[in-house]
Formats: sequence, structure tokens, C-alpha cells
Amino acid sequence: MAYKLPTDCLNEIFEYLEFDKFTLHSCLLVNHHWCEISVSILWRNTLNIKFGYRNSFKTKSSILSTLIACLPNESKKLLHDNEIFISTPTSKPLLFNYASFCKILSIYQINKMINSVLKNSLLDSKDGNSLVVNEIIKMFASQITSLKKLTYTFYHNNRNISFPHFPGARDLSELCVSSDLSSDFFYQLSQICHNLQSISIKFYDSITNELNELISSQNNLKNLYLSASDGSWADIIPTITKHSHTITKLKLYIDVSNSSYLFVSSFPNLQELIISSFDGVFEDFKKLQYVNFSKLQILKIPYKCPKPEYLMKFLENNGKNLKKFYIGGSDKALRSSIAKFCPNLKSLFIIFRNGELEVLKNTLSSCKYLESIKIWCGTDYLSEKEVLETVAKYSPSNFCELKIHHIIIDSDASPDYLESFFISWERRTPKKLLSFIIIVDAEFDFTYSCEILEIIEKYDDLGIIKFITKSEEEEIEEEEESYDFK
Repeated sequence: MAYKLPTDCLNEIFEYLEFDKFTLHSCLLVNHHWCEISVSILWRNTLNIKFGYRNSFKTKSSILSTLIACLPNESKKLLHDNEIFISTPTSKPLLFNYASFCKILSIYQINKMINSVLKNSLLDSKDGNSLVVNEIIKMFASQITSLKKLTYTFYHNNRNISFPHFPGARDLSELCVSSDLSSDFFYQLSQICHNLQSISIKFYDSITNELNELISSQNNLKNLYLSASDGSWADIIPTITKHSHTITKLKLYIDVSNSSYLFVSSFPNLQELIISSFDGVFEDFKKLQYVNFSKLQILKIPYKCPKPEYLMKFLENNGKNLKKFYIGGSDKALRSSIAKFCPNLKSLFIIFRNGELEVLKNTLSSCKYLESIKIWCGTDYLSEKEVLETVAKYSPSNFCELKIHHIIIDSDASPDYLESFFISWERRTPKKLLSFIIIVDAEFDFTYSCEILEIIEKYDDLGIIKFITKSEEEEIEEEEESYDFK
């Protein structure tokens, strides 16, 4: 008699396959029991898939047709009466109620999917698309019993969405919204949802009392992302600071000068701080440089940065605790100060200019716990040959990840030189698998020669390195996803 694994055991095993979609799909074919568990995981985050990268029109159409098949009869009749006919996968009843498995819901992605599938079809109309969106949202609201993440922002200014009562949202742990949503939506959530761990807000117009109440009513808010590109968060700061002792991760996107971030100084338990600004709105950093964050471990300023002297003072006060430092813009004095002020770093991205090889050497020698570094290579920056030679000679014993972002078309490293680097890595003590990651700008058609690729493949097969190539967009996206909020 064949032994049957209990459901709890299968669930635990299949959870490990969540990011291995190929293997998880193969489990669908074993039996009905395995199929149901696999489907529940595959549909948990189906509506948040990255349509713009690897998912085809066929995939989007398939998801939409399945959702249409899941609609209750009254919704199907409403679409039919409005002459909206979207084919379903089968005329027979579906095996599962797929909508009920969803745990991560994005109104933005629903809009995007429907507009994409119906675009250029006879069904494509603003009112018709909104009707489909509304019926699908109503279905999710009635079928999902425990929603974990909700993203609700407008798509192409489509404001004809009515958000229904959603009892399953009481279990929400992550919420991403824009400030100009209806006050009724924020009021509904504030009445049932009190355990949000993460809130992300894009600011437009004025702040409603209901949004303030929603934030105020949370019991243990930890992650906060505020984006002020077309509005100000000034009216919400008093409410935010009520959570100053529980918030540990803070991400700010600032492109308006009237959005002060001095309130950051009142967060004593901050562990991660990300400040993004394309316009260089950093006047507040003049005061922030003197604040001590005793628990800060991650600092990321990916685009324009404060004046170097401000940031150097900040690192003098806080650098010893930093584990990760990511800075897009800097000068030589700031780059040189990292070795002195940030000796405990594990991960670093900073742009070394041409002629600053000694700065890189000193950084690798001084940061004894460094495991990963990302470096630009190109005409105005260090050459790949210089980087490989320096990493091989000066990187600390725990070092295991080298990211090279090519700002050129061709590499200056010869096949012999690259093989010499891999051989030296193989001889290191202790032995560490090296993640050798190449990042390429979309505007450059960078490729290694066939001879170099053969050498890379050889040492990849030997288990000396793990070779990975990425586009700049993929690298940015993965960097964002390394945090619990966007």
C-alpha cells in the first residue's frame, strides 16, 4: 500500500518550491491532492506577476479568462448584458475557486492586465474595462478570506473603480496606496485592519482624516515608504511619529522641496534608511548629519546625494553599525572615508572613478567583513582588469559576490587574465563560491567574447564561480525586492 504524505507535510515541501515555478507546475499532474496544493501556491501572487518582463500576452489572457470563469453568475450576466464577451478556458465547471487562493492583490495589476488584453479589441472601452475591473474586484472581496498584501493605486487615471467591503482585509500585513483614494476606502480599512506591518503611500493632493486614522490605528507598524513627487506628507507627520518606536525600515522618495524629512531623527530604532531624490532635495541632511541612529544597519541613497561633508559626518556618527551602504553619487573624499568610518560593512555599492584604485584597495583591506561589492567599470571608471586583480589580492576571507556594472561595450580583460583570476580564486582559503555577476545598461550591447565565455563556463561547471548576467532594470528591481516594501 502506497504511503500518503499528510497535507501539512506536503504544504511545507511545496512552500520551498514557490520560486521554482517549473517544478511546482509539474506537481499539478501528480494527483488531485497535489494539484490543489500547487494551485493554491501558484495563485497566491498570480496578479502581481511582472507582465513587462517575461510574461506574454497569452499568459495574461489565460489569467483573465480564468478569472472571468470564476465570476458569480450575476457578474457574468452583467457583462453579457453590456455586450462584454470574454472567453473562458472551458465550458465545464472549474476544478477550483482560483480567486479564493489569492493572498497578494494589486488593483494596479488588474487594471493593467485588463487594459492590455482588451486593447485593440472590439471590447476595448473605458467604461467596459472599468466594469470588468469592478466585477473582478468584487469577486476577490467576497472570495478571499485572508489577504496579506493589497496594492491600490490608479492606473492611467482610471477612477471609475468602486472598492467594496472587504472582510478578508482584516489580516492585511502590507498596504500600498495613493493618498487621493476615496475617504470611504481608508475608513473601511481603519475599522477592520489594525496589524499592518508595512505601509507605502504615494502622495497627491491633501491628506484625508481617514488616512490619518488608518495609520494611527495600527498596533505594530514596522516598515514605511513615503513618496512625495506630486504632493507633500507634511499633514501626516504627526501621525507617523506616533509609531516612531516601532518603525525599523523607512524609505523616502523626495522630489518636492516642501516635504521635510527631519522627522526621521525621532525614529530611535531605525535599522534601514533609504532616501531617493533625482532633484537633490537634501537640505534637511544638514541637520540630520548630527543624529545618532544606534541601530542603523542599512543606508541607501541611490541617486543624488547630500553634500559629501554632510554624509561624511553622518558616517562618522553611524558608520560603525552599517552592514550595507549603497550610494549613487559621491566625491573622492567620501569614497575614501568608507574604510575609516564603515569597517563592518558586508555589502557595498559605490562608484570608484578612474585613478582611484588605491581607494578600492584600502576599502577591501579595511572592511574585513565585506561579502559583496558592486563596481562600475568603463572609460571614466576603474577597468575590469584592475577590479579583478584588486579583488583577488585584497578582498577579505568572507568575500563571495562581485558585481561588475559595465558602462562600456567591450571588456578590457583578456581570456588569460580572467582565467588567472578564477585560478587565484580557486586557491583561496577558505574556499568560497564566487557569485560573478555582470550588469549591463540597456543602451550598451555588451557581451564577452566566445573565448571568455568558454572560460567562464569552465569554472562555473567546476563550481568555482556562479556566473549571472542581468540588465540594469533587473538589478534595480531585485535591489528593491530585497526590502520588505516598495
